Order: sequence, then structure tokens, then C-alpha cells
Amino acid sequence: MTFKDEVDRRKGDTSKHSSNHSSKQLDERIYCDYSRLVRLQAQVDGFSFLPQRKAGSALSGRHHSSFRGRGLNFEELRHYQQGDDIRNLDWKVTMRTGKPHVRSYTEEKDRSVILCVDQRSSMFFSSVNMMKSVVAAEIAALTAWRVLKDSDRVGFVISRHDNIEYSMPKRSQANVLSNLNQLAQANQALDVSRQDSPDVGMAALVRLLGRLKCRNNTIIFLSDWSGVTSDDILHLKHLQKHNDVLGVLIADPLESAFVAMHSADIATDSSTFTPWVVGDGDYQFNLANRQQMEKARQGLEQHHQLKKQQLLQLMAVQHLPMIELDTQGLHLEQFKRAVGGR
Repeated sequence: MTFKDEVDRRKGDTSKHSSNHSSKQLDERIYCDYSRLVRLQAQVDGFSFLPQRKAGSALSGRHHSSFRGRGLNFEELRHYQQGDDIRNLDWKVTMRTGKPHVRSYTEEKDRSVILCVDQRSSMFFSSVNMMKSVVAAEIAALTAWRVLKDSDRVGFVISRHDNIEYSMPKRSQANVLSNLNQLAQANQALDVSRQDSPDVGMAALVRLLGRLKCRNNTIIFLSDWSGVTSDDILHLKHLQKHNDVLGVLIADPLESAFVAMHSADIATDSSTFTPWVVGDGDYQFNLANRQQMEKARQGLEQHHQLKKQQLLQLMAVQHLPMIELDTQGLHLEQFKRAVGGR
């Protein structure tokens, strides 16, 4: 049985494969269901996104910032300093103390969150519990509901296998539901036979955000970062100048440590050896002996560790935060802890 056959079996699909998954009973480990993404609204407690940037806009809103102005929130009473606005003088305190005092205020600022969700073919993979694409979709839905609960704006950039879809940030439940529906459709369109268009990828995604001239946003990238280059990371650094950028690396355990062979497989008796068959959807290769398997394991581990180290090093050099999640089914709790939740 091929991997594609196993996927179809788990989905309960006894007919030919169809692009319309909505009428089928989906295995939530392989494909995310729209109703599941909606139900995640009930799990938004226990964490929050705290604004970390100084506000750069004069528009009023709800989040505290270090921007000084004539806002609604009183901060302190202090001695007058040269350059202070005389309209902020507190005449009663000035008369009582004989020294000029001013009242200092902080304004509140709105915050928009843009969720960049990778749903390319490389995300359609897992060796344990859940596909990387499902992990990304569920974290995006959880984050969207949390942002909406905080009465902030949330937008989506969905990187499909064939195109990139953008939805501007809005403070609207209907907008979130619409985007979650689009996200579920993009997720269910994935298949082992899909091939990515050359017009999608991290480079195209970063160029799109650059054209949008994003300012004062929190931008969260949910991806396995497949195909990312140092130039892409540098462009993210440019986005960081005017936004908060958070990277979420979704990795599968098999990518960093090839599944350990059973004791029977590593025994010296070749009669107990179980051969492995690996494939990419088009071609298959039989690892007929222990030496071939060990060579493949070492090559996969070295390739993934090098890619991961390069990514983390680039992010660290550019002072860009990174969270790592896995596909073992505990991603919601992992994400909440990583962003400071209980």
C-alpha cells in the first residue's frame, strides 16, 4: 500500500480521489476541518500576545505604548522640562508647590496581526501524529481567535501550492470565519501528487508583504521554512524595522532523527532485517540492506540539522524570534507556553 492509498483509507474515501473533501469524513490528523478550526475559539484562554513595539501611529486604540501625547491614560505628574507642552501644566500643583509641574499621558494604540500560513506541498508530511499543514492551520486559527478576543485586527496570508491569498486585517468575526474557510480549503487541496507553483514560497511571500508596506503589525510566519534563503531572512529583518516579526518553525521528528530501527532490524542476523521503501510520490527506492538504511539515515539527519542550524543562526543574527513546534499533537500547548501562556 502506498502512502497515497493510506491517506485515502484514513479519510474514509473508497472512491476516486476528488478535490472536494467537504462532504467526506476527514481524518483530522491529515486534513483540517473548517468546523475544527471554528471550535478552537473555545481554547483561546491561557495566553495572550503582548505589544512589544513602540507605537508609530497617531491613531488612538486600546494598547499601551510609549508614545507621549494627549491620550486618555494618566501616567505621572513630574517637574516641567524645557520643551514640554504648556497645555499639560497642572496649575493647582504648580501653585501649591511654587514649581511648574506637568501631567504626562500615554496614548493607546491599535494592533493588527497578520498570519502567514504555509500550506505548500512540503507541509503535507508527518511521521507521527499530525501533518505539518494541519499544525500550521490550527495554530493560525487559535491565534486569530485570540487576537479577535482582544478586539484587535487580524489578517491572513495563505501560501497555497498554486498561489498566495491575502486578506487585510479586520476586526470582524465574519472575516475570521471566511479566512478559516479559505484556509481549510487550501489545506484539503494538498495531496501527495501536488507540485508547488514557482510563484509561491518564502521569497514571494516576503515580496508581497513588502508591497503592502506593512507598518505597526505583528507578523507571524507558520511554516516549515522549506526553501528559505539568507536573502529571505534579510527581507524579514527589513519588515522587523516597522513590525513585530515572529517565526514559527514546524518540524517533524523524522526530519531531525530518522526513525530508530527496531532491535530486530539492527541485529546481525540479516534474516530479521526489515527493508524500508521510501518515495517522493513519483519514485520509490528500496533500502535493501542495513548499510543503505544507515547511510540514508545519516544523510537525512545531517541535511535537516544543517538546514535547521542555518535557519536559527540567520534568525538569531537578525534578532528575529523563532518558536519550534512538532507534529506529535501537542502543538497547541507548545505554542501557548512559547508565547508566555500558562
